[in-house]
Amino acid sequence: MFTGLIETTGAVLCVTPHAGVTRITIGAPPALVRRLSTGDSIAVNGVCLTALDIEPNAFPSRFSADLAAETIARTTLSRLKPDNVVNLELPTPAGSPLGGHVVQGHVDTTGILMSLEPIVVDTEATDYRLQFTIPDSLTRYIVEKGSITVEGISLTVAAIRGNQVEIAIIPHTYASTNLRTLSAGDALNIEVDVLGKYAERLSEKPADFVVTEQYLIANGY
Repeated sequence: MFTGLIETTGAVLCVTPHAGVTRITIGAPPALVRRLSTGDSIAVNGVCLTALDIEPNAFPSRFSADLAAETIARTTLSRLKPDNVVNLELPTPAGSPLGGHVVQGHVDTTGILMSLEPIVVDTEATDYRLQFTIPDSLTRYIVEKGSITVEGISLTVAAIRGNQVEIAIIPHTYASTNLRTLSAGDALNIEVDVLGKYAERLSEKPADFVVTEQYLIANGY
């Protein structure tokens, strides 16, 4: 499990299709790569992947992961190019404070970046307004002041109008994540709050039970 608090960023070294699988290789800071073991989970732009071929002493230090067909269909990872900046987060140890919200690393869909504009121009000490669109089918899981994961980042919804979502980005988040490298029209990995999905499922009414003559006979009535 993750919390959407990005630990650091890395850069794509290559995305290589092979027969039956696509492999992505990420260059990352040595301090992070040394904490990985083969088979460990790591979130890359909000996608939970399994670390393979870990090389902390390479230059740059790196790890790889295989992208399943579902990952390719649901996320942006197979579309990334060398030098693209990616957000990296290791799983949250049990008992640690949850600084963000519950993030599974199971991306629901991709959204489209509309704009990311500074509130005050010509200063680094400003927040930003992020706007993007999502598929209509997911809007029911998004509420004002609720949580949403964008590119692996735990964020708070400022407003939702139809299928357009608006979020306030603080200077630290802008400077410390890949958001600063994105442009209008880029695809974004989106994971809605899983608690909303569970709440919806639990509120579903069971199908009406009809007592039939066959049921009565079968149960000895």
